[in-house]
Amino acid sequence: MALESDSKRTVPRAGALTAEKLAADFRSVRGRSEALAAPLSPEDSSAQSMADASPTKWHLAHTTWFFETFVLEGSEPGYRAFDSSYRTLFNSYYNSVGDQYPRPQRGLLTRPGLAQILEYRERIDEGILRRLEEDLFSPELLNIVELGLHHEEQHQELILTDLLHLLAINPQRPGYRLDLAEPETSELAPLTWHPGAEGIQSIGHPGIGFCFDNEGPQHETLVAPHFLASRLVSNLEYQEFMQDGGYSRPELWLAEGWALCQEENWRAPLYWQEAEAGWKAFGLAGMGPVIPSEPVSHISFFEADAYARWADARLPLETEWELSAKEPVPEDNLADADRLRPQSLNSQPGSGPYQLFGDVWEWTQSPYQAYPGYRPGPGALGEYNGKFMSNQYVLRGGSCVTPRRHIRSTYRNFFPAHARWQWSGLRLAKDA
Repeated sequence: MALESDSKRTVPRAGALTAEKLAADFRSVRGRSEALAAPLSPEDSSAQSMADASPTKWHLAHTTWFFETFVLEGSEPGYRAFDSSYRTLFNSYYNSVGDQYPRPQRGLLTRPGLAQILEYRERIDEGILRRLEEDLFSPELLNIVELGLHHEEQHQELILTDLLHLLAINPQRPGYRLDLAEPETSELAPLTWHPGAEGIQSIGHPGIGFCFDNEGPQHETLVAPHFLASRLVSNLEYQEFMQDGGYSRPELWLAEGWALCQEENWRAPLYWQEAEAGWKAFGLAGMGPVIPSEPVSHISFFEADAYARWADARLPLETEWELSAKEPVPEDNLADADRLRPQSLNSQPGSGPYQLFGDVWEWTQSPYQAYPGYRPGPGALGEYNGKFMSNQYVLRGGSCVTPRRHIRSTYRNFFPAHARWQWSGLRLAKDA
């Protein structure tokens, strides 16, 4: 997903797709985007809090632009666009498609308004669904529709991520939804260490079913003996790092991280605020106390790395993480659970590492780069990966705002080391 490079990939190597199944998925995914926007006012939907975020209205329009540009235009010679200006307004990074409106200024686009964007979505949805129901799309276009749905699910996560940052800068600290379940606190399960697979191992997506192209090709790699922590690092443990001078000890920090920590006066995770009664944190339900047993979130790679050094451990390699992960299970705290915050767990289910999916994205120490044999695809849909494989780190596992059908063990998210506004946390690793 990564910022808004969106992890948009080339046409996936998928198995047989049916127009009927895609039509059902299309209705579900598109409907969820609008449900996420439903609690917002037009003002909420139009505002942009920083250059790395986008207004909700823009996310709704851009995901629609994707289907219009890459599906409808590709299926109908002489297709007439809903509005020709949208080709620039809602293009993100597709240079081969044309110009893009500057990302830092998307919050200045008061027009078209939210009502017109919803009309745009309705019109494009009608066109896509009619063609799916009449089975008019080629196999290639069916693949692009599937890609567009996964792309939209990335933007659903970005809607909530960007919205949290927007609401957090309001002194009123307004909640996005006041009907979310109250957080549960519990006794923290003990942290234990589990040996991971070692030797020559195969990682990466096998190419059966949907994947983004940066998840492959599947390949062999040599893995050194290592241990993974049983669970994520908690708020309580992170507070111990803070109390032990974690933010004032340069020996724990990478040089660039230390300079940024001092420049921006980091003293706690993003959205934390110190109060007389203890630390509070802002979330999608508003301001509330920091729950000690919840996984720590909204920390940068630099903070995660500094904590790991303080704990006499390290961050996992993405290979180590993937070899310990299988697939999400119903108990995992992903967006479908509708908690929209990391969850406390008071016991360890099973004999190996847990909390591998959901709650928070897990920073790894692996730089985001191509797997051996990777080749970007042709055309506009192949633009994204190669040019973003620089100065970013891989995160794994999804978070409390990641749709369940969207995440898998091979999924590679990526962000720059300074990023804090995502639900990002950490799991420790050690060399054996």
